[in-house]
Amino acid sequence: METSYTYLILFLAAFLSGGIIVFVKPKMGLSLKLLLSFSGAYLLALCFLHLIPELYVAPSFQVGLFILIGFVFQWFLEVFSKGIEHGHFHTHSHETKSVFPYAIFLSLWLHSFVEGMALIEPEHHHHHDHENSSLLLGIVIHKIPIAIVLASLLLAQVKNKMVIIGGIVMFAISAPLGLYLGQHYGNLFLEDLTVLMALAVGVFLHISTTILFESTENHKFNFKKFGVIILGFILAIVTL
Repeated sequence: METSYTYLILFLAAFLSGGIIVFVKPKMGLSLKLLLSFSGAYLLALCFLHLIPELYVAPSFQVGLFILIGFVFQWFLEVFSKGIEHGHFHTHSHETKSVFPYAIFLSLWLHSFVEGMALIEPEHHHHHDHENSSLLLGIVIHKIPIAIVLASLLLAQVKNKMVIIGGIVMFAISAPLGLYLGQHYGNLFLEDLTVLMALAVGVFLHISTTILFESTENHKFNFKKFGVIILGFILAIVTL
């Protein structure tokens, strides 16, 4: 897939999802939880079936190290994001409206920025178009519910609609920016850009496992969530 289209798709996935919430204000409810479960299942299957095997084509201690760093990095980000990446969104009536949630926004922005790095193509790796497309699809599927929750949070806490739209635009450019900077300037700091993908895989592993572990409430089996999780696994298999 052409890189220019990749940038555009990454941007539009977040911008349009957030924009719909701002201007249409649909009620998501269970649909959002199911979409999150689906995206978590797809990303987890993608890690096991495609990304991790590709990273270990040439055995490397650095790959495992950066996967762990990415895992811990996402764990650290969630201290500030309060778990909004996997659907946690709570507002309280006593909170002062018009206060921009800087810590949550920055943590989501960094999360998305690192996700964009997963699409970097190191010179010695030979990706097939369908493999690139499946990874892009996984990131887009995950980005849509995050943009929805972020837009909902901004609507609940910010009065100025222009500030809300500006926040959504800033979030939408994070993944394209991560891809661009990593692809064009990563070699200035790293000998092997594969570690950037390993970092993103660590983030994917943390976010996807957290989503799936939280997909059952009070340890009760939920057929709908189980069904969309299986569909996520199946889609990851058939799109490789």
